[in-house]
Amino acid sequence: MNLNLRQAILQRMHDKNDEELLDIVQDSIDGEERVLPGLGVLFEIIWKNSASEQQSLMITTLKEHLA
Repeated sequence: MNLNLRQAILQRMHDKNDEELLDIVQDSIDGEERVLPGLGVLFEIIWKNSASEQQSLMITTLKEHLA
């Protein structure tokens, strides 16, 4: 993914309210593969702004559901 795609995704999300962001995420889950880069950018924001305890919980959840 190049920086232009990341910036385009961030720009699209910039002025969204909570309900709009929730709709975007929910519509993207189990959706078309073309939305996966967008979810990756959103996850990157969540990850960078989460405490280490929250990051550990996310990794534990991921590991449990990959088994």
